[in-house]
Amino acid sequence: MQQMIIANRLSDGVVVFLARGDEWVTSIDAGVVIARSVEADRLLAAAKADEQRCIVIDPNLIEVVVEKGLPRPLAIREAIRAFGPTVRTDMTDAA
Repeated sequence: MQQMIIANRLSDGVVVFLARGDEWVTSIDAGVVIARSVEADRLLAAAKADEQRCIVIDPNLIEVVVEKGLPRPLAIREAIRAFGPTVRTDMTDAA
């Protein structure tokens, strides 16, 4: 099972993903995909430390699948968090 770490940036609430070097990025494609549970434990501990430093809130491991070299969340909730709303905002009447 492949995983990633997702959280919300505390300064503005934006969804972020843990990337290499324990940095937080806004693109799921730039986040690190974790293949081993030992690595998942280490990275989640680093993410929890960032939570204690008030950088992010609620870091969690999510399951992903890599398709065409890009990670995609398996759960619909996490897909919405990663890619935005499920409705098109450009289709509204702007009268």
